Amino acid sequence: MEVKRKHSFLFSLLTIFLSISTASSSFQTQSLTLHSLPNPPTLSLPEPDSIEPDPDSSTTLSLDLHHIDALSFNITPLNLFILRLQRDASRVISFSSILSKATSQNQTKPTGSGFSSSVSSGLSLGSGEYFTRLGVGTPPKYLYMVLDTGSDVVWLQCKPCRRCYSQSDPIFDPARSTSFAGIPCGSPLCRRLDSPGCNQKKVCQYQVSYGDGSFTFGDFSNETLTFRRTGVARVAIGCGHDNEGLFVGAAGLLGLGRGTLSFPSQTGTRFNKKFSYCLVDRSSSTKPSSMVFGDSAVSRTARFTPLIKNPKLDTFYYVELLGISVGGAPVRGISASLFRLDQTGNGGVIIDSGTSVTRLTRPAYVALRDAFRVGATRLKRAPEFSLFDTCYDLSGLTEVKVPTVVFHFRGADVSLPAANYLIPVDNSGSFCFAFAGTMSGLSIIGNIQQQGFRVVYDLAGSRVGFSPRGC
Repeated sequence: MEVKRKHSFLFSLLTIFLSISTASSSFQTQSLTLHSLPNPPTLSLPEPDSIEPDPDSSTTLSLDLHHIDALSFNITPLNLFILRLQRDASRVISFSSILSKATSQNQTKPTGSGFSSSVSSGLSLGSGEYFTRLGVGTPPKYLYMVLDTGSDVVWLQCKPCRRCYSQSDPIFDPARSTSFAGIPCGSPLCRRLDSPGCNQKKVCQYQVSYGDGSFTFGDFSNETLTFRRTGVARVAIGCGHDNEGLFVGAAGLLGLGRGTLSFPSQTGTRFNKKFSYCLVDRSSSTKPSSMVFGDSAVSRTARFTPLIKNPKLDTFYYVELLGISVGGAPVRGISASLFRLDQTGNGGVIIDSGTSVTRLTRPAYVALRDAFRVGATRLKRAPEFSLFDTCYDLSGLTEVKVPTVVFHFRGADVSLPAANYLIPVDNSGSFCFAFAGTMSGLSIIGNIQQQGFRVVYDLAGSRVGFSPRGC
């Protein structure tokens, strides 16, 4: 009898040991190679005449993207990073303001395409992070333009200027372009603006206002845009004669939102309402980020999730986030209900190129953060930094193991590289978990988490895709 009890006791110990071992071995980690904050990027944009025409240029565009930090000079990597976080916070606040105005209106579907929607631009304090060089007019004058999935209207500064901010290139003069043409007040294009104006010459007027008090105002016009050596005629743009506020460097904005006045919507017939971008991790890659318009934008390896519509606002790209896993296990406390877009236009999850740090509704963020902390207990903790409350001292190390993080979208599981969620915040070995909570109902998947993926926007198919290692 005594022998049986001993055997039973030993069997129980063995069972507990095996269950602990199995749980431990099933916890998934991946390696993170440690880098310091990236140095300020440099511009190496080739002259248009030196670029061979794309043989598929009639239905495809491809262009390099550059980070907005390249337009800042004599600033340290740490200060550039702090400025990036400040822009980020302003952008998130601006998005909340947009949604608050949209959901408080009685009409069922005010668009985000026109000037009364306070669309957040890539040039205001709540900045978009990437720009390219493109030609405006005939003959083309090449300018820096920020690209932004969070707004729709295409605009740039124009002569004559009542008020214009400082930009890197000469201000565009429409009088010297043979393809420039004002849009009549009564045209369908003019009526797509939320609150169009009309001047004495019966030319449509636009205005884009921002949450930080910045604005641009001028003539709504048709003009030719040239990407490298591929021309796109009759694009409706705002020609801004009065531009005031916290703008920096670039000449204007190429809106890539979902509204009817965005560049992808306007050129839908030619490029089939498809575009994609791949944003590189500047701390570990010297390759440029890139963007493609047309059928070539759709990667064969992309995993797609359906786009859903906000009944109150058509600018943003909403997706369904069902859950998040850490270390291979679903995070308890995170469910699809935390990310649901309701009929009043509140809540939901958007994909955005101009927000850096992913924001999650507070309950979801706390659950995710706590799960990551449990899985990263072997890492030495460090003080909080800015908006980041989970940081680690990894000084003296070259590589560490960190828990895996996976987004579970409807129809698409997206496994993030470690560098997309544990990022350097100084040059002393401090790294932070690159997520943040928000008291707003809106969650935003930011560009740090998108790094290295080719993110495909297929408006014709009403879907967004993620292709790993797409750069």
